[in-house]
Amino acid sequence: MLVKDLLEYEEFRLLTDGRGGERSVKGVYINDLLSYVMSHSKENDLWITVQIHPNIVAVAELIGISVIVIPEGIEVEEVTIEKANEKGIDILSTDLDAYNICKFLMKVGI
Repeated sequence: MLVKDLLEYEEFRLLTDGRGGERSVKGVYINDLLSYVMSHSKENDLWITVQIHPNIVAVAELIGISVIVIPEGIEVEEVTIEKANEKGIDILSTDLDAYNICKFLMKVGI
């Protein structure tokens, strides 16, 4: 599945400019400790985190994360969105919690 395919579902809202829409999503990783994400996530993962500061973009770029998903309607800092746009990494928002995001993603084939 591609990042842009997730936008077909009303559960997700695009916060960035959408330039990362052609990235492939191969797995899901959930964690908020950036050093742990750097050592355990995989390229092409969809990353679920409550972190909203610009460092999440740097971690996503370093690993090759396909998309960052912010759960529970948490508002993302504008500087983070700007940084993600610069790097071509999409950030999605959802009102779902991490558990229900994963249930939904399994349902749609991720």
